[in-house]
Amino acid sequence: MTGSTADEKSPFSIKNVRLFIIFRVFFNSRFYYPVFTILFLDFGLSVAQFALLNAIWAAVIVTAEVPSGALADILGRRTLLIATGSIMTAEVGILCFAPRAGSFSWFTPEVLFSVFAVNRVLSGLAEASASGADEALAYDALKKEGNPKDWGKVLDVQMRLQAVGSFISMIIGAAVYDHTLVQKAAKLIGISAAGITQSSTMRFPLFLTLGMAVITLITAILMDDPEYNDKKNRKSEIPSVKQAFKITFQAGMWIFKTPFALAVIAAGLIFDGIIRMVITLSSQYYRLIDLPEASFGLIGALVAVTGFIIPKICLKLTKTCSPPGICLIISGSAFAGLYGMKFFTPYFGLVPALVLFGTMSMTGFFVSFYLNNIADSKKRATILSFKGLAFNLSYGLLGVLYSILLAHIRGIINIEKPALSGAELENYVFIDSFAWFPSVLIFSLCFFALFSIFLYFRKKTNR
Repeated sequence: MTGSTADEKSPFSIKNVRLFIIFRVFFNSRFYYPVFTILFLDFGLSVAQFALLNAIWAAVIVTAEVPSGALADILGRRTLLIATGSIMTAEVGILCFAPRAGSFSWFTPEVLFSVFAVNRVLSGLAEASASGADEALAYDALKKEGNPKDWGKVLDVQMRLQAVGSFISMIIGAAVYDHTLVQKAAKLIGISAAGITQSSTMRFPLFLTLGMAVITLITAILMDDPEYNDKKNRKSEIPSVKQAFKITFQAGMWIFKTPFALAVIAAGLIFDGIIRMVITLSSQYYRLIDLPEASFGLIGALVAVTGFIIPKICLKLTKTCSPPGICLIISGSAFAGLYGMKFFTPYFGLVPALVLFGTMSMTGFFVSFYLNNIADSKKRATILSFKGLAFNLSYGLLGVLYSILLAHIRGIINIEKPALSGAELENYVFIDSFAWFPSVLIFSLCFFALFSIFLYFRKKTNR
């Protein structure tokens, strides 16, 4: 293929690029996201258990992330994506049919926690299997059949369509969770609403997400992995565990020896870990700024709409700003969002939350853009998996620390306000915990600045 032909060919005419976008859209269109926190709480879990479950989820990803990336490069990226779709189906299926705490005499809160722990383990495995493999298939197909410089355009369209998927799933997910709204809709179309209760409608977003999991699996099956097919035809490249560890080690050494890659991953894990922890708790935050639960879907849809705007902004910034300049922009945006949220201002507290959601999207775009530009094609999935490992290690560690912080704050409030108990106590603890996030971000950015200076002088010394 000539250079001119590659330049003229649309990246979206390439099969794997199209399927990559579809895979990302359906894998991330989870109808329970707008009610994520309160869904777990309504099943009978506490906020502390919720934080621990997400720490388990992150720990599984950290454990499986890099090995899965190496296996994707050796056993085939398509194979890992098929595993992703299969695990996602099992993961969501467990929640669809799990009883609520106390539904049966033997189904205690401890048993419920164990069931949800299995769900989090499977979810972590699905995330680890997908991480890097889908991007690697799409980027290598673009490099082979089109122009790799179009990767920014692919990310732009992928994020926009993912925003559409999120917009739809957020509105519908929150709407079907509200049993009073479902009852009214049933009566409107002439269906009896007698059996429609909160206990039943709380599972509707899960059943819809189960459908997304099946489509995700089908999309993975339809993908091509020509590089792996070539390897199978060469007996000298039979996949082995030894090769997986070798590729993992080589990718790790490449990252360690590449200051820019290290800096991108380090910056990404700081922003991703802190922001994701706050976003995970967003539905409880909305409750405490006096927003009705019926509005959660609309808020999620509003966040999804920003997905139409942010990729375009990011694409322009890659052409007009240097990486350090972009890092400063993200730092300012993240701090503004976290600082504004700690006041829990009724209604208007939504504004800094939206700023934080936008910052999360920007972080994902820039990390993918810069890492894919410099990554070696043969180890791309493994390198991207190291990125995922770092991000989830940060998130998991923050989850554990956040659980400890909640216990610490609860102890202080119990001494200062012994009359508080139940939901009122939990709300006080939750609100006080948010005051820590801006300080954690500042401390982390100071550490990153020192780390960047170290990388700069190390690079000059090695020249």
